[in-house]
Amino acid sequence: MKLNAWCVGGLGLLTLVSVALADDRPKTREEFLKLLDGLKYQHGQINLPGGVARLNLPTNISYLDPNDTETVLVKLWGNPPSETKHLGMLVPTDKKPIGAGSWAVTITSTDDGYVKDDDATKINYDEMLKQMQTATHDNNKVRKEKGYPAIELVGWAEPPHYDAATHKLYWAKELNFEGETQNTLNYDIRILGRHGVLVLSAIASMEQLPEIRREAPDILALVDFNEGNRYTDFNPKVDKVATYGLAALVAGGIAAKLGFFKLLWIALLAAKKFIIIGAVAVSAWVRKFFQKKDRPTA
Repeated sequence: MKLNAWCVGGLGLLTLVSVALADDRPKTREEFLKLLDGLKYQHGQINLPGGVARLNLPTNISYLDPNDTETVLVKLWGNPPSETKHLGMLVPTDKKPIGAGSWAVTITSTDDGYVKDDDATKINYDEMLKQMQTATHDNNKVRKEKGYPAIELVGWAEPPHYDAATHKLYWAKELNFEGETQNTLNYDIRILGRHGVLVLSAIASMEQLPEIRREAPDILALVDFNEGNRYTDFNPKVDKVATYGLAALVAGGIAAKLGFFKLLWIALLAAKKFIIIGAVAVSAWVRKFFQKKDRPTA
């Protein structure tokens, strides 16, 4: 694969940025490639850190552990270190985290307690979307004052779906960032458990929606809580109950704690300190390592 194509493919990724990017990013092409080539891809059955959940990976999906996930997010994508502790990252087996058509799914968890799903059939997602669009638009003044591009929530790329049998919720949002020619995809999966929620967030571009949509059933099936931590293991006598329901999960768990739609823009990927932008900035940063030579064909 030609390096130019390999590098430009990074445009398909999102990045989370703050005022200052991480200072421990690679300084040279060689350091960058060493980090990329040093990632250890895992396959098959994997117990996630903490022991409450597990993965059973198909051959087309690979897992990166928390350390390698941090390498990708901070050192390769240029994000500042996150307060959120990642349990790992899922990537397509046939693609690098930075490459043509790349996408990834980060895995985190919450311990806010058992999220009741009794509002599942009562939620008006069309009305919710209008409120989210208004809240996102209204916060653009603050974003622009802080030097960040305006965001518009275009609509549902995939309307919310809740499977009451497996207690899994998924949806996708299409976002437009001021100055970007290509819209951004946020594809989210939430798996309800006894003590909290597994949070899976896909990082991709809108043009990759068909692929992510095809992979969604596999992703939904491959991760689950271990026995004793499942939704059905809930004990109302001793277990904590979350202060929000499914509607708040779609709007953003952090947003729920701050007043549901208040400050929604800071919670689009459940990251308190980060602002979401398109990957043009990260791609431009990566491209400087690869302006002279092509990466050898894999």
